[in-house]
Amino acid sequence: MSTSYDVKIWDIRRNQSSKAPSYEFRWAVNRRRKSRTFRTKALAENFQSDLRQAAKRGEVFDEETGLPLSMLAVKTAVNWFAFALAYVDMKWPHAAAKTRDSLTDALATVTPALVDENAPDKPEPLVLREALRQYALPPASRQAKRPEAIRSALAWLERHSLPVRDLFKVRNVRLGLDALTLRLDGGAAAATTIARKRSVFYNALQYAVDLEELASNPIDKVKAWKPPKVREVVDRRVVVNPVQARELLTAVTYAGRLDRGRHLRGFFACLYFAGLRPAEALGLRKQDCHLPQTGWGRLILAKSKPQANKRWTDSGDAHDDRGLKHRAEDEGRPVPVPPELVAILREHLNEFGAHEDGRLFRTSRGGVISIGTYCEAWKAARAFALTPEQFVSPLAARPYDLRHAAVSLWLNAGVAAPDVAERAGHGVDVLLKVYAKCIDGGTEVANRRIEDALAA
Repeated sequence: MSTSYDVKIWDIRRNQSSKAPSYEFRWAVNRRRKSRTFRTKALAENFQSDLRQAAKRGEVFDEETGLPLSMLAVKTAVNWFAFALAYVDMKWPHAAAKTRDSLTDALATVTPALVDENAPDKPEPLVLREALRQYALPPASRQAKRPEAIRSALAWLERHSLPVRDLFKVRNVRLGLDALTLRLDGGAAAATTIARKRSVFYNALQYAVDLEELASNPIDKVKAWKPPKVREVVDRRVVVNPVQARELLTAVTYAGRLDRGRHLRGFFACLYFAGLRPAEALGLRKQDCHLPQTGWGRLILAKSKPQANKRWTDSGDAHDDRGLKHRAEDEGRPVPVPPELVAILREHLNEFGAHEDGRLFRTSRGGVISIGTYCEAWKAARAFALTPEQFVSPLAARPYDLRHAAVSLWLNAGVAAPDVAERAGHGVDVLLKVYAKCIDGGTEVANRRIEDALAA
C-alpha cells in the first residue's frame, strides 16, 4: 500500500453534466486526483469534512483509494460489528464526550440486533451490552483485560454479525430500528432516546453509503416504521415569572451545607438573568465578566463545562472542556446582563473570589460543580420557595428551566427574535420553534386582526 501525507482538497461544485442535481467533490493524494459525486450538497460536505478532519489530525492517506487509513478501515470492514468499531475510531478523535457517550450507547443497542437470526447460543442482552459499551466500542478500553463471559460474547458477535452489504435489505435494517424502541427490560424506550439513537444509526449507515458500501441509506426505504414524535417546544408550565425567580434565588441561599447555597445563588442567577446554559455558567471566568458599578454589564462567554462520564473524556475528568455550543472552537458569545445580575456577581466575587483559572463557580476544592450537587440544591430551593401545589407541578422543575424562563421573558418583552437568539446562542428558526408556546399575547392579537378584517 502506497501512502502519503500530501493531500489537497478542492471546493465542492455542482455537476453540470447530469440532468438530475448532483455535486462533485474533488481531492488529490500525492498529486493523484480523486473525485466522488453525491446526490445532495450536504452529503458532499459531510464527506469533505471527514477528509479535512483526517488531514488536520495528521493521518496518512492511501494513494490508491484516496482515503485516510481510519476511513479505509471502515470501508474494508466485512460485517456490521467490525464496521461499528471502525466507525467509532473515525468519529472518536473530534467528538465531544457526550457525543461519544451517545455514539456508543446507540451502537451497543443496534449491534446485538444486527446478527444472523438463526445463530445459536446468543449471549444474554446485558452481557452483550456490557461487552460493547465497556470493552469493545471505546477505543481506549479494547486492550483491557476481559472476563471470559465478555470474550465469549464478543467472539459470538464477530462470528454472527450481518455483512454490511446485507443491510440494504429492509427486513435486516428493521432489526436495528426495532431494537431502538425497547429498553433492556423489554419496556418501551422514551421518544427522545429513540430519536437520539436513530440519528446515530442513520449517520453510520450514511457513512457506509459515502464509502460506496451501500447504494443508499436503507432507513429511507423503511416506510412502515415511524419514530415516535418528540416534544420540541418548551412547556410554558415550567416557566417562572420574575417574582417567582427572585424567590427561588433567595431560597437557594438556604440550601445545602455550609455556604454551598450562597455560592450557587450566582450560578442560578446567570441562568435566569443571562439565559446561560448550566455548562456555560460553570465555565464562566472572572476575565469574561464586565461588571460596572452602575448600569448594564456584559459577559463574553468563551468556555463550556459539560458533564460526562470520565470514560468518554480525553482528560479522564468528569467535565469536558469545550467551546460554546453551535459556535466555532474559539468563537465567543457576548451577553448583555442587567444591573441586578451585575450586583449579584459583584457580591459573589467579593465573598468567594475566583479560582486561580478565573472560574466563578467551583467546589470547595476548586473542582467543577457536578449536576447532582446543583440539582440537589435546586430541589431544596423549590421546597422552600414554592407552595405545595407548585412544588409537585412542572414549574421550574429543573435548573435549565431558568434559561427557558429568561428566553421567554425576552421574547414577551418585545425584544427582536434575532437579538434574543444571539444572546441565547440559538438560531432564530430554532428559537421561534422551541419557544412558540411561551410567547404571550399572540392569540389575542390575531383575534383582533381577524375581527377588524371581518368588520371592514
